[in-house]
This record gives sequence, structure tokens and C-alpha cells, in this order.
Amino acid sequence: MNTPSSLLNLVRSGLVILGFFATALLFAASIGEPAPAFTLTDLAGKTHQLSDFKGKTVVLEWTNPECPFVRKHYAASGNLPAIQKDATADGVVWLLINSSAPGTPGDIDAATVKAWLTQNHVAATAYLLDRDGKVGKAYGAKTTPHLFVLNAEGVLVYQGAIDSKRSADAKDIVGAENYVKSALAALKAGQPVATPSTQPYGCGVKY
Repeated sequence: MNTPSSLLNLVRSGLVILGFFATALLFAASIGEPAPAFTLTDLAGKTHQLSDFKGKTVVLEWTNPECPFVRKHYAASGNLPAIQKDATADGVVWLLINSSAPGTPGDIDAATVKAWLTQNHVAATAYLLDRDGKVGKAYGAKTTPHLFVLNAEGVLVYQGAIDSKRSADAKDIVGAENYVKSALAALKAGQPVATPSTQPYGCGVKY
């Protein structure tokens, strides 16, 4: 039987969890609205601001190299590096963001990350560190991967999953609808994004 003190602790825990999600919802970026500004550093300590890329299409990809859903689209298939390569060759800025808090799964040292980037032929513009989670929470990033597409005016036009098959199996990439590729193609053609929001899938971001 729960004692009064244990019940009180349960209530407090519940309030903390509810408060976290309420905060995430309050500050989550919205489709059709200007994307939240941010300043983050890369593995070399160089500072990158979202405003640096004004006038360009930008993709933000939340990542954790240790996550099996991330491995699905990297080591197991080369899917995301191939998309990054085509997109950046077309002038798109692609930013990888790691919001894992210190000491949590995904908080990987720079040498290991650099090896991962090389081994997987990652073609992103930069790999950025968001260790206090402020940027991830501002965008409402929930999973790795979770992707956001911003148009040249800095407006959020897509957020959600990379594709329509919610699994960690690389075999499921074949035949899946790739929402990010579709969003980028629509922007290039000057058309509205047909599917602006989907439910992301993957490992939870470790704030």
C-alpha cells in the first residue's frame, strides 16, 4: 500500500513530467511560422547561427549515432548520407543536431563522432551540439531522427519522420514515402509541401 509520502512523490513526479511536456508544447516550432533562431557550436568549437543561412533552404536533423533507428538510415543503408549529398549539392544547408544531455546515451565524444561521420560518408553541412537541450526543446524535437525543413525565408514547412515506414529495419526503406525528399522537391519547384507534418519515429531525445 502506498504511504502518504510515496503518493506525494508520485504526484510530484507526475507534475514534473506534465510540466516538461507542457513546456515542450509551448515552445515547439509551428508549421508556417518562422523557425526559432539559435546559435550552436560544432565539434571544432566553431559557432553557427541559423541566421547565417538566410536565403537558403535548411534541413535540421536531430541525431544520435548510437540509436538503431539512426543506424537504419546510415550504416545499414547509406540512405540519409545519399539524401544529404544530393541536397547539399543543390544548395541546401543540412545541419545535424545532437541534443543528448551530458552523461546520457548519445552524448558521444568528438573523436567517436568524427569517426562516425567519416565511416558513414555523412554529407551534412555541420554537426552541432545542443547539450543543454534548449534548441531541441524550442523545436519540439522528440526522436532521433526527427527532421525539420525550413524554406529560404526561414519558415518551417515540414517537421516529422524521414519516411513512412516506422521501423529500425533498413529493408523497410524500399517502398517508403520519403517525406523530406518530397518537401525539398516541392520547395525547389516553388510548390507547397503536400505533407507538412508527420509523427516522428525513433529513439527519444535524451534531454
